[in-house]
Amino acid sequence: MPPRSTAGRLSPRPAGNSPFQRAQNRAFWPFMTPALVLFLLFFVAPIVFSVWLSFHSWDGITDIHARGGKNYRQLFLDPTFRAALRNTGLILVVGGLITFVLSFAITLFLREMVGRKFVRYVLFFPVLVNPLVFGVMAGLLFRPDGVVNHLLRTLGVTDPPKWLAMDNIFTLILATTIWAAVGFYTTIIMSAVEQIPVYYYEAAELDGAGAWTKFRHITLPLSWEVVTVCALLWTIASIRVFELVLVFGGSTGGTPPPQTYTTALYVYETGFSAKAQHDFGVASAAALVSLVLITVVAVLLRSVMRRDAVEV
Repeated sequence: MPPRSTAGRLSPRPAGNSPFQRAQNRAFWPFMTPALVLFLLFFVAPIVFSVWLSFHSWDGITDIHARGGKNYRQLFLDPTFRAALRNTGLILVVGGLITFVLSFAITLFLREMVGRKFVRYVLFFPVLVNPLVFGVMAGLLFRPDGVVNHLLRTLGVTDPPKWLAMDNIFTLILATTIWAAVGFYTTIIMSAVEQIPVYYYEAAELDGAGAWTKFRHITLPLSWEVVTVCALLWTIASIRVFELVLVFGGSTGGTPPPQTYTTALYVYETGFSAKAQHDFGVASAAALVSLVLITVVAVLLRSVMRRDAVEV
């Protein structure tokens, strides 16, 4: 009598029909629903309301009136908003280039340095300090009779720079932003560089490669994914620069001058400042322009910086 076939009994059960998989499927919506509700309530709903409000005029008290696209036309005719866009672009592009050049330079310098972990903690410290502190310290350090000018006079400089003058204050804000960010991105990039096997650099040195060649053909390609993430993080952070400008720009005793505005500060001053007429419609339009700007830049960065993964 021929043996009975066991093909039916030995065939593997589909993963989707296993008890564990069925339990996972049943638990998906109970676990997902609270997070989805919070996401829709606190993220999607405000964006939808902002889109609707950007086509209306509202001061937060009186009735809402439709304005169509006049809020957007008013934005781009406003020299203060154009200055805010320019300043945000300078932080994004110029500040980003300087930040990443310095971060890579410090990373390469510290890669083989004894005690680099301690130095990394020191560089990371400004990230832990609230930007408001930097703004408050600006008035103490850089005012005409402040600490910096006092030291310069001690060294023989009879006419020290006017750091907080209208023509210099945004440059000072940009420099402070870069200084506060370098430690953060150095820490991330250094963590990626430390994962690169040492024998790659040893082989390159045996072939006579210099520092630039090793950086170009080893360090940068093998840390490219991390650099891409850092670029996206910088894009988001540069659009959100707010507290530093608010306090730093007002360190001379008043509100920040319009020459120092960023798009985030423009939204605040338009919608919430006590010294101006509230217009939440224009503020919503400015916020949406910023959102579109960050989305476009992030998509372009992702497409331009996309490369095939390099296996170590």
